Amino acid sequence: MIVTTKKLFEAAYGKYAIGAYNINNLEQCMGLFRGNLDSQAPFIIQISRGARSYTNKLMLEGIIRTADEVFPDAIFAVHLDHGDEETALDCVNSGFYSSVMIDASHAPFDENIAITKRVVDAAHAKGIVVEAELGQLGGVEEHVSVSEADAKLTDPNEAKEFVERTGCDSLACAIGTSHGAFKFSGSQGLHFDVLADIQKNLPGFPLVMHGSSSVPQEEVARINAAGGELKGAKGVDANQFKRAAELGVTKINIDTDGRLVWTRVHREFFRDHPEQFDLRPPGKIFMAEYAKFIASKNVKLGSAGQLEALRKLIG
Repeated sequence: MIVTTKKLFEAAYGKYAIGAYNINNLEQCMGLFRGNLDSQAPFIIQISRGARSYTNKLMLEGIIRTADEVFPDAIFAVHLDHGDEETALDCVNSGFYSSVMIDASHAPFDENIAITKRVVDAAHAKGIVVEAELGQLGGVEEHVSVSEADAKLTDPNEAKEFVERTGCDSLACAIGTSHGAFKFSGSQGLHFDVLADIQKNLPGFPLVMHGSSSVPQEEVARINAAGGELKGAKGVDANQFKRAAELGVTKINIDTDGRLVWTRVHREFFRDHPEQFDLRPPGKIFMAEYAKFIASKNVKLGSAGQLEALRKLIG
């Protein structure tokens, strides 16, 4: 069942966070649905601009529609991740997405507000909810590239004004996370003090953490042992998710970790079976491994076991 993120956030606020997982293909989609049902968790499917253009934007929509039929017990939202204004409006008009993100965080404050407000007005007219971003995360992920020097934490006072003037439904905050697999040097970490101040200024309002993959060191080590060269990759401690949820974070974005699982499975498979050329055997392994990964991540998020209560809440 496809729902809006607004319904998910109302159920989760202050108690747990919803996992928002990026997908690009059939195997990721199947593993994602299986893992969330295995752990009885609601979830958010994220489609990035890069994923929409990987083949054709209609391909992923078709896969997700089919998954909704194959897994009728699943409750999830379909969300555009890091959309510019043109892409966000295209998704609003598509009739498929239940949620869109407009990321104008690179623009000056007033311009960010103006762009976000245009998307909010168009989306709300069609019953679609909007995530916006204030502040800038560092790191690299698809078309998003911000140097550490240009990264900017969200100003709690600006956050209140931004939400009031735009009418957005949730706010992605920069609190020290970073995109990609190389998130932290020794001096970096999450700024829970900033998050607490934002929650104080916006009580009850859903907040979002981007760039929150944990980059499991076991995955990195196995990838490198199978021929990879990921040096110094480090992510967010998943044990911090619960604290973030208590401070109003209702959505936590996880993309890099899924890519690491895919890379580990395929590198190890073809290392161990150099005679193979069929894509299906490693694909089956990946779907099972990705489902296990999703289920374990939902435990850290606190969303595991919440599906039945949510079902009763939304009717």
